[in-house]
Amino acid sequence: MTPVSSAPRLLLRRLHKIMAGTGSAEDRLNQVVRLIAANMVAEVCSAYFLRGGEILELFATEGLKTSAIHRTRLRVGEGLVGHVASTGTPLSLTDAQNHPKFVYRQETGEEAYHSFLGVPILRAGRVAGVLVIQNRARRQYTEEEVEVLQTVAMVLAELVASGELFDPYEQPEGTLERAATPRFEGVVFSEGLAEGVAVLHEPRVEVIHHISEDPEKEKKRLKKALQDLEQEIDSMMSAEDFRHHGEHREILDVYKLFARDRGWQEKITDAIESGLTAEAAVERVQMENRSRMQQTRDPYLRERLSDLDDLANRLIRHLMGKVGTAAGAALPDNAIVVAQNMGPAELLDYDREKLQAVILQQGSPTAHVAIVARALGIPMVGQVEQAMLHVEEGEQVIVDGVDGVVYFSPQPEILASYQENIRARAELLASYEALRDKPAVTRDGIEIDLFINAGLSVDMDGLERTGALGVGLFRTEFQFMVSATMPKVDIQAEFYRSILESAADKPVVFRTLDIGGDKPVSFLKRDEEANPALGWRAMRISLDRPALLRYQLRALLQATAGKVFYVMFPMIADVSEFQQARAILQRELDWLDKFNKKGPTEIKVGTMLEVPSLLWQLDNLLPLVDFVSVGSNDLMQFFFACDRENPKLADRYDPLSPAALSMLKFIVDKCAEYKVPVTLCGELGGKPLAAMAMLGIGFTRLSIAPASVGPVKMMIRSLDLGQLKSYLDGLLSRPDHSLRGKLIAFARDHGIQI
Repeated sequence: MTPVSSAPRLLLRRLHKIMAGTGSAEDRLNQVVRLIAANMVAEVCSAYFLRGGEILELFATEGLKTSAIHRTRLRVGEGLVGHVASTGTPLSLTDAQNHPKFVYRQETGEEAYHSFLGVPILRAGRVAGVLVIQNRARRQYTEEEVEVLQTVAMVLAELVASGELFDPYEQPEGTLERAATPRFEGVVFSEGLAEGVAVLHEPRVEVIHHISEDPEKEKKRLKKALQDLEQEIDSMMSAEDFRHHGEHREILDVYKLFARDRGWQEKITDAIESGLTAEAAVERVQMENRSRMQQTRDPYLRERLSDLDDLANRLIRHLMGKVGTAAGAALPDNAIVVAQNMGPAELLDYDREKLQAVILQQGSPTAHVAIVARALGIPMVGQVEQAMLHVEEGEQVIVDGVDGVVYFSPQPEILASYQENIRARAELLASYEALRDKPAVTRDGIEIDLFINAGLSVDMDGLERTGALGVGLFRTEFQFMVSATMPKVDIQAEFYRSILESAADKPVVFRTLDIGGDKPVSFLKRDEEANPALGWRAMRISLDRPALLRYQLRALLQATAGKVFYVMFPMIADVSEFQQARAILQRELDWLDKFNKKGPTEIKVGTMLEVPSLLWQLDNLLPLVDFVSVGSNDLMQFFFACDRENPKLADRYDPLSPAALSMLKFIVDKCAEYKVPVTLCGELGGKPLAAMAMLGIGFTRLSIAPASVGPVKMMIRSLDLGQLKSYLDGLLSRPDHSLRGKLIAFARDHGIQI
């Protein structure tokens, strides 16, 4: 009889009876594997548990040789069992021995078995072991069988939680490592240094009760928790912080759609019907969603996984009466928040006077929360995989958001060194602040225009904070990326209007949609692309789907009514593409006239220059544009045919090479010939040394991250531009790999602060 026809609730009842029975933990575990093997018509059922943080040990088996118990051990990632543990996802195979991860252990006698189904045993979201069934026949395990085994694995996690399986005096290897090495590496999401005490973003919630005898009662609990969850989201949306932040409302709208999703709710209800408590049912569906979505290569869907995880965790907390995050509690004055993951809305909940830094176990530098952290100047280090395992509430923590390192309970000499670095950095930041109202003028009297790049409402605070002249690049795609459907024209217009209000009388240059590539949107179907950065993205999408561009331009024209409207088009590779885009803009202007609607007082139309092919068309392009912005990020990776996200290529090509600088100087000289203003946008202009080089080849307008304005302005005010230009002119024809070393020496010799 298969588990499809057997009653899952009956199986859980029998399991619960065994687990609650007398005898040692291992005796009960042996009974469990026998019961599972019989119920699932499997010749083998084995349970492996994690020892010392890295070793999976066979604790019980029905079908394999009993002499292998406590003798067979595999490292995480080794063999099929290790693979399940390392991925945290189920693995179902009809011919296990031909799988590349298969490892043969003679002592087990498993060579006779071909079919394999393994699921992780999870405790508090972390892998604690692996549960396996095997058959001699090449059997295709059904989805229902996978789900049943996952449910059983959840119940087995209770043995780990009880501590009965392990010697309570055993010293786990992980703890030994923790004591000897309190240093963990991650990825810098937002730069900065901080020292403080650890605050756990969410209370650690562990589902303890898995089995229920009353499904109707559990369904009522679920219904009430879902209502409470929706009210929580509504409260967040009505909070003052979100009334003027259109993109954050979009994020919460997506959360609300997920929370109301009937498919999600029905899966949880089905799990309750199988005999689980409401919180165990939510956890099981959460694991299923995680398993499916981790297999996708679509970055947008993988990003949505954190949204689904967050919702499931919130729902479990409502069910267990442990609602809220640390943001609503009394924070210490030097709080360093530690979280598995976090949304931008949650980050904004924290008191910014007390929040010193954030450590994330997961996340990515391009995630929404990382963008907000950079805008607010909050140091953030992510992908610190062991963070949640090794930190205790109130523990002293150092966050090095320069090198991407985190220290828990640092040794006194490490702490003293970082405290000195933090003081020095604070003094440097204060010196940048003192420059806020001073002009960006070189020592020989050349004025440099500094603008900021933005893409969120919170970025606009940077205008006031830095004294920048305006926004040289406002990325408009974020509003589209977080929306389940294409934002309506009036919603877009309201958001753009709020940006212009934040800028007061300073200019804002809006870049039209640069979606596709690494910035997918959910409402636009796209095919898998081998080279997405070179594929269907930005203006290529807008010209193929002109309604997207028309509606965005209509919203921008409405928002800029009575003002000067600056707009530029991204990823233009051919003059004809610019002409097509400008024609679409003209259609929208004609639409305004037709309906007697108020429009901008003046329109300035430009283009991003980020595709090298456009360099050979500047004589045809420049008479058509009002301004040009050089997108240094994309231009450099296309110029060198070098993926800037590939760490193996990070040091291979240098934008401060004679070739790259000569190419950029060609652009500056051509724009000067046609009297077209040209601005350098992107990361290149945000680093003082590179910015110095840009000024040396003729740029006088830079659009950079708000945090870069202070350091770059300090460099400008210490620079004699005439001397630098004379020095650089003699270097651009050299065959050197890079001029970086020579530029550093020049800055040192001439007292330039880089």
